[in-house]
Amino acid sequence: MHEHEMPAYGLWLMVLINSAIFIIFAFSFTKPKTKTDWRSFGAFSAFIVALFTEMYGFPLTIYVLSGWLGSKFPGVDILSHDAGHLLYMLMGFEGNPHFHPLHILSNVLILVGFAIVALAWDVLYKAQKTRTLATTGLYARVRHPQYIGFILIMFAFLLMWPTLLTLLMFPVLVWMYTRLAKEEEKQVIAEFGDQYLEYAKNVPAFIPKLAPSQLSSKET
Repeated sequence: MHEHEMPAYGLWLMVLINSAIFIIFAFSFTKPKTKTDWRSFGAFSAFIVALFTEMYGFPLTIYVLSGWLGSKFPGVDILSHDAGHLLYMLMGFEGNPHFHPLHILSNVLILVGFAIVALAWDVLYKAQKTRTLATTGLYARVRHPQYIGFILIMFAFLLMWPTLLTLLMFPVLVWMYTRLAKEEEKQVIAEFGDQYLEYAKNVPAFIPKLAPSQLSSKET
């Protein structure tokens, strides 16, 4: 094992700061109201806390896999921060993982996810103020862009820093977002009726269409 030049883990202030940033961001755009909303928000928050706890606090996945990792990579300090980038290490890459295309791709996807959530919220907020159906911007291509943004952020973090807990939580969160989207659609149908049903026929739920729909919002 190599000597650590600086602590790789036990940085609980970093866990707190990073978790707070992402959780506050998610709360500001989702503003949970129902029990289903709060469960989904709580699950996303748990994903973020679990991620940063292993990234800066306690490397549970590394300890669980330490025997196998130690035998497979005998010359690697598995308790170093770089070793926490498991995909990078398992693929046999060398050098600083922060400058590798895999890490750069992860950062790009996180930024894209943030942008999707922000752009979607801007359209949704304006529609809510005028009590109209959100069908412009990203909503002209897909019905649930905000959830796509959050799923993309979580997937990007899995590329950057996969852990056993977050790998288990990811499909559960995708399922929860899918369920929440269906519940929200029931509420929107109750408010907008045939207008939303026509919109749903032309715009997919989660896989964006290349050409935006020409539907426009109408006041109720």
